[in-house]
Parts: sequence; structure tokens; C-alpha cells
Amino acid sequence: MTTADASIPRFHLAVPVDDLQAAGRFYGEVLGCERGRESDTWIDWNLRGHQFVTHLAPSPARRAHNAVDGHDVPVPHFGLILDVPRFHELADRLRAAGTAFVIEPYLRFEGRPGEQWTMFLLDPAGNALEFKAFADESQIFAT
Repeated sequence: MTTADASIPRFHLAVPVDDLQAAGRFYGEVLGCERGRESDTWIDWNLRGHQFVTHLAPSPARRAHNAVDGHDVPVPHFGLILDVPRFHELADRLRAAGTAFVIEPYLRFEGRPGEQWTMFLLDPAGNALEFKAFADESQIFAT
């Protein structure tokens, strides 16, 4: 995945995983993130210029769901806002890798403020990810 615009502040996020090798395959090979520093208990990833870290933490995470546009959205979750072509390229890449979607790629809020493509999936440790795309980025915070 490419680097974020340096003029926009970058986030740092660390998530628990129960298998670093599985995390390495998923984030490195399936999502295409560049691998950074690492140790026996964590791996840094370049997630489009953001510092994303997988930390070995074998205890299971607590999960909830909230209804959004007729779907049960997993909470917590994280992800990226992509442009529409990159969203569809990633969806195709995930399908080719045999990824099971929690929520298949679809157009959410169609014809309403905040219209967006979205998809949800889990990494091998069960962390929920959402990737989305707005045809009109001025709608990201639309009410």
C-alpha cells in the first residue's frame, strides 16, 4: 500500500493478535502492507503511511455489533478511506485471497448524504477492519 500525504497527520494504532505469522501473511501478503521493525512479540506495518502495529496478545478481544444501514457492524473496528478505484482493487484482491467478509463490499447510504462504498472483514486474530470509499470526499462528515 502506498504512503499517505505527509501534510496530513498520521495515526499510530496497535492491535492484539494471537499469531504473528498469520498476521504477517495477512497484513504483508494479502493487504500488501510494507513490513517495518519487528521483534518476537510485535511487527510494525506501513498502512498507507500510518504506523500500524500487530502485538502478540493471545487473550481474545471483546466484540459488539451496532446496526448501520441494515447491517451488523462489528465494534471495535478500524480501516482506511480509499478512493473508489482503489477500494474496488482491494475488494478484488481480498476476494482472490479467499477472504471471508463480515459485510460484503456494497454501496452504503445510496443516494443520501455520506454515500460510500464499504466492506468489513476480520484479520486472522479476529480484529475487524473496514475499508470505505466516497465518490465525493466532501461527504465524509456529511449529516
